[in-house]
Amino acid sequence: MTWYPQSYVEKVPMTNMNMRPDKSNGYPGRTYRFYTGETVYTFGDGLSYTKFSHSLVKAPPQLVSLSLEENHVCRSSECQSLDAFGPHCENAVSGGGGGMAFEVHIKVKNGGDREGIHTVFLFTTPPAVHGSPRKHLLGFEKIRLGRMEEGVVKFKVDVCKDLSVVDEVGKRKIGLGQHLLHVGDMKHSLSIRI
Repeated sequence: MTWYPQSYVEKVPMTNMNMRPDKSNGYPGRTYRFYTGETVYTFGDGLSYTKFSHSLVKAPPQLVSLSLEENHVCRSSECQSLDAFGPHCENAVSGGGGGMAFEVHIKVKNGGDREGIHTVFLFTTPPAVHGSPRKHLLGFEKIRLGRMEEGVVKFKVDVCKDLSVVDEVGKRKIGLGQHLLHVGDMKHSLSIRI
């Protein structure tokens, strides 16, 4: 969970449960997904007696192309997003030829002098469309490593399911443009286009 500072508690009414920020009245939003202010502890932070580092072993493609049917409205006008269902989701081609899903493999190293258990969180930051969250959890895996030991955790990411956001009327949409995947300080970008 996100631990907010005292100043957040003092200025945000307990009765306001809106997730998205509202600039018109200074409301900062809630949860790790939308809140951008200072935190005491951010979602996913944990305490450990050892130090873990992350590196990318298997990267997703840097470009994912969604093919549209001939009469699709986005062929003749500029679209910011597409529905997260339909033929374009069934026929997408990633830069690596992997189709609609790809794997992300993260090497985790325990750089400390004692054994430890670490939870690896894979987040995405979608393009800024439809009031999308600033970050979204795609998956997590727990790994136990001895001192100076390494291990690999694997995530499978479905483009239409995992990289979509909910728009203003509650429909799932795939934001076109740059998406950022991140684990800790490690970041990898990919672009979704038509």
